[in-house]
Amino acid sequence: MSATLKRWWDSDLAWAWRHSPVAVIASLMLLLFLVCSFGAGWVAPHNPFDLTTVELLDALLPPAWSEGGSANYPLGTDSQGRDLLSAIFYGSRVSLLIGLAAVVISMVVGIALGLLAGYAGGRTDAFIMRIADVQLSFPAILIALLIDGVARAAFPREMHENIAFPVLIGAISLAGWPQYARTVRGSTLVEKGREYVQAARVIGVSSPVIMFQHVLPNVTGPVLVLATVHLATAIITEATLSFLGVGVPSTSPSLGTLIRIGNDFLFSGEWWITIFPGLALVLLVLSVNLLGDWLRDALNPRLS
Repeated sequence: MSATLKRWWDSDLAWAWRHSPVAVIASLMLLLFLVCSFGAGWVAPHNPFDLTTVELLDALLPPAWSEGGSANYPLGTDSQGRDLLSAIFYGSRVSLLIGLAAVVISMVVGIALGLLAGYAGGRTDAFIMRIADVQLSFPAILIALLIDGVARAAFPREMHENIAFPVLIGAISLAGWPQYARTVRGSTLVEKGREYVQAARVIGVSSPVIMFQHVLPNVTGPVLVLATVHLATAIITEATLSFLGVGVPSTSPSLGTLIRIGNDFLFSGEWWITIFPGLALVLLVLSVNLLGDWLRDALNPRLS
């Protein structure tokens, strides 16, 4: 074990993680999703989007343990004969990629604006916070739908599939930055009055350097917790948009798209087409939320 890894293993955060069964189970569940999704090309039994390997005669097969099921398709197949387990692996990768990208962009924008608002104060603070307040008064899903609709109206129809991923990530990102901005602003207001910031000002350190090199490292705790919770929200938002038909294209479906496709067969008896992608989405979001709750308690022992 390297020295860096050993220091982390002996830290208070690692000790709290090892002694929290919920955190361990949630971490293992999330790790399983990450391995199966980003390693879908190696883990998945089939490539459900390779038309040369899809058998239409195997369409609508039930799970392997049901009558008429096949061991080649553990969770059954959809209406086109695609292996549902493999489709869940590939769909989870799309959902995670969109969620992670949206969280990173929201975090960068929110941290920058929150630092600026908290450190500058005055009209700058008031202007940024009023924009955040206005945006927070609307549900995130409505903001994402508005941005997606504007983008679809601004670009030709033949470009919609090509811009689907950037528009979806941008819509979710723009809907999520106010939470980061408000959190960072509150922490910055506390930190900018401390002695180390005053000392940096006295020796002539510039404001951007103070904000990003001195203040930012001391406000990352709440941001990490918020980012973990926001990842689950971003995945749910993407799934909702895809379920409504305004998300990712059908050629690269996410979990939300798989649920929407399976919903058409729910009442005809092929329940597995929508139940299993829905269960995968629930487990993914639950593992992220449980990990976020544990991280919040671990970084703030007073909440324990």
